[in-house]
Amino acid sequence: MGKLRTVFMGTPDFAVPCLDMLVKEGYPVAGVITQPDRPKGRGQKLAYSPVKEAALAYNLPVLQPASIKTVDSYNQIAALNPDIIIVVAFGQLLPKKLLELPAYGCINVHASLLPKYRGSAPIHWAIINGETTTGITTMYMEVGMDTGDMIAKAEIPILPTDTTGSLHDKLQDLGAAVLSDTLRQLAANSAPREVQQESEATYARMLCRTTERIDWHLPATAIHNLVRGLNPWPGAYCTYQNKSLKIWQTRVHDASHSCSIPGQIIQITKTGLVVETGKGTIELLEVQPESKRRMKASDCVCGYCLTVGNLLE
Repeated sequence: MGKLRTVFMGTPDFAVPCLDMLVKEGYPVAGVITQPDRPKGRGQKLAYSPVKEAALAYNLPVLQPASIKTVDSYNQIAALNPDIIIVVAFGQLLPKKLLELPAYGCINVHASLLPKYRGSAPIHWAIINGETTTGITTMYMEVGMDTGDMIAKAEIPILPTDTTGSLHDKLQDLGAAVLSDTLRQLAANSAPREVQQESEATYARMLCRTTERIDWHLPATAIHNLVRGLNPWPGAYCTYQNKSLKIWQTRVHDASHSCSIPGQIIQITKTGLVVETGKGTIELLEVQPESKRRMKASDCVCGYCLTVGNLLE
């Protein structure tokens, strides 16, 4: 048969390479579903999602329902007559009726090696938890959160230098490649179905302000991973003199150093500030004082009176 007639559902940057692949490989994209325009920036002007921008550049029809669960939304998508619906970081759970609409089902591209890290923030949590590998999984969607049968996987290492930003960019390109292979298997009726093992499932819960706050009683390696996992969004932070201090880049200075006062600055270096933790010391390399720009930690020493003996809370 020819290429599957596709409806694509996605919203952020992560989803764009998958849409690019569909267009470049000649899949008939009957429509693109994305989240409504949102206020953005200081002026709070309505802004298109990255997927909407890409879809309009390809002259593809765009739908932006406030809720995908309404009768009107279902009827609009049904009218597009899709063979398959592809969902990549769309941002809403699909109802059962919509999941059952296309003959080839609804296929999701997820940024983890399922069943680990189901949920909304798999890239962040893989780094925060100190994982050394991650990857992409494509799966048949069902009503549960990332619980459907798996089709294909591809694994990549998480480098010690990776942040959520750098890993995101690698995975979005890998996602497009895995989706391409998955669609070829589906069209040839050779796609496998592997049931997820519930006993191995973990969840990547949504990030919150509590997650972002640094607990200096944790080991230096755990704090370093938190900083990497929250870069470039939303950022890890502590407080100094009752003001927020975001920490954007760190390195483990001494993983085994015996510490007495977690959060205390014990050394000023050419590159930054060395801080005691619950186990070992960590060097702050890039920081952002409240209402200021990001800067090298060494530049923050003079301008913000940070010195040996100060306590970060």
